Amino acid sequence: MISGLSSLITSGNGAGLIWIMIVIPVILAFLALIIPKTAYSGRATVLVLATVINFIAAIAIFCTKETTMLMPWAGFEMNLAFRIYSFSGFTVLLIAVFALLVAIYSIAFMRNRNGSGQFFFYFLLTVALANGAVLANNFVVMLFFWEGLLVTLFGFLLINQHSKPKTAVKALIISGIADLLLMLGIAFTVFQTGSLSMDAISGLSVSGMGLFGYLCLMLGALGKAGAMPFHSWIPDAAQDAPLPFMPFLPGSLEKFLGIYLMVRVSYEFYQLVPASGMSIAVMIIGAVTILLAGAMALIQKDMKRLLAYQEISQVGFIVLGVGTALPVGLIGAVFHMLNHATYKSCLFMTAGSVEYRTGTTDMSKLGGLMKVMPVTGICFVIASLAICGVPGFSGFFSKELIFDAALETNWIFYAIAVFGVFLIAASFLKMGQAVFFGKVKAPNVSMLKEAPPAMQLPVVILAIGCIVFGVCNFIPLHLIQPIFGSIIGNHDFSGWPHSATLVIISCVILLIAVLNHIYGYKKTGAALSAVDHIHYAPVLHSIYNGAEKRYTDPYSWLMVVVKIYSYICFGIDRAINWFYDVLLVKIVSFVSSRLRMANNGSPSRYMVWSFSGIAFIIMLFIALM
Repeated sequence: MISGLSSLITSGNGAGLIWIMIVIPVILAFLALIIPKTAYSGRATVLVLATVINFIAAIAIFCTKETTMLMPWAGFEMNLAFRIYSFSGFTVLLIAVFALLVAIYSIAFMRNRNGSGQFFFYFLLTVALANGAVLANNFVVMLFFWEGLLVTLFGFLLINQHSKPKTAVKALIISGIADLLLMLGIAFTVFQTGSLSMDAISGLSVSGMGLFGYLCLMLGALGKAGAMPFHSWIPDAAQDAPLPFMPFLPGSLEKFLGIYLMVRVSYEFYQLVPASGMSIAVMIIGAVTILLAGAMALIQKDMKRLLAYQEISQVGFIVLGVGTALPVGLIGAVFHMLNHATYKSCLFMTAGSVEYRTGTTDMSKLGGLMKVMPVTGICFVIASLAICGVPGFSGFFSKELIFDAALETNWIFYAIAVFGVFLIAASFLKMGQAVFFGKVKAPNVSMLKEAPPAMQLPVVILAIGCIVFGVCNFIPLHLIQPIFGSIIGNHDFSGWPHSATLVIISCVILLIAVLNHIYGYKKTGAALSAVDHIHYAPVLHSIYNGAEKRYTDPYSWLMVVVKIYSYICFGIDRAINWFYDVLLVKIVSFVSSRLRMANNGSPSRYMVWSFSGIAFIIMLFIALM
């Protein structure tokens, strides 16, 4: 079997590589599930083996020339169709890299924890489904894999939470609504073109029916990416799900899938016109996501919830870039997708290392961990500098590309994006100082030490990526730019940003965030309270209070509507029962009692009733005639 896989991979057989990336993870997923808990090393070996095979196959696919695979299946153009080309090859390579890194991290984190078999099972199924969704070249095939991810998401969130399925149900409903919109968008698109083949659809106008097709497809993609208003399950999942779930699914794979589809919808299937009404609408979604998610991250007291909100905020930058429909914005969005997965996965893993050693991610119970967990602390600092957009780190360059595109469209979007950088920096200054600096503090100080090597390795690799993608940004950009071909021509976006003014503004914003932190820290004497002057400001306090009570959560609004609807249905049901069980019985009882009174055995009364009936029939007959 191994020699067969090796020959397929080295031969560059596109069809064979596709089957490897879909079938092998599924087979090994079931193997990981049936291996008993006592043989944990066997489970871990299966997980790593599957992700290594997937990684090697992904490299081969990335190096393969454009290839299509078509197998007739059910008629009506519902063919089993796949396509390898620059964008799909790049995306499956990203999926494979992050799946391998998270798998290595997971084998250490999940040891001696309940549900490891289920976690590895859903992990590998998700890899297979994500590969299939990216490589699919038929809308029906894509939907099969896309909807399969909804099942694995639900399964992940039920691990060790069978008695508390609220978060799993919430994620299922929110993601399900986004997927229904995606199906509707596909229906509109197919109706216009008459084809289910994805490579046969290009350049549709975002007008008329195309407007509805584009909008629904985009909303479906936004739902997978975790942008607002499809975001609110992610912070809850950060607390309920096993921690490796966060860098794996919401932190990387779902972002890759959502943004992959988002870019294809705007650049391939439809032709989004810069500064058009729909372009502005997409940019508004991005700007609102940046602003609101960043503001919510600012006030969090738990590492995982803060990182979850910042993850949502980062998606806003990507959506903003795609919404510009400008080459620099599209390049910036895809570059930021890669950077986001790199530093966000690194940050979630550092939080996992903290939880692994201390048993908590509550920042009020932590402090000074840099002294006892230096590798974790240094990687956290590097990833924080990258997400804040400090010059020289990866996040700086992708954000500057998006800033450039936003400013070219409208200065308001640029201003919101820059303010988002302030919110990000303020959040990480608070979290970094509270957790890693100051006096050593943790629930079990005596047990504090660095995370196991298997957890450190992927964190260090990702931290190095934050530096390399910043200093040598030409490396990822030279992989990304061919995706967009003719729209960028010979232009090269790598190197130092061309606008020194935008760079200076970004640096000033970062300096303001530092000064704000110093002010808050001196005022309260605690890093965790360094943003309280923002949190408890007169107007903002009321807004934050409502947000923390979930008044601003669209899911809560939906549940209110569902509750009202259920009360109405219950009322109608009770009314129908009352009509048949009470009112109708009383009417029949009343009529029967009156008939009994009338039926007293008197011949004369019978005669009167008979002649009255005959007279009524005659009168009715005459009236009808």
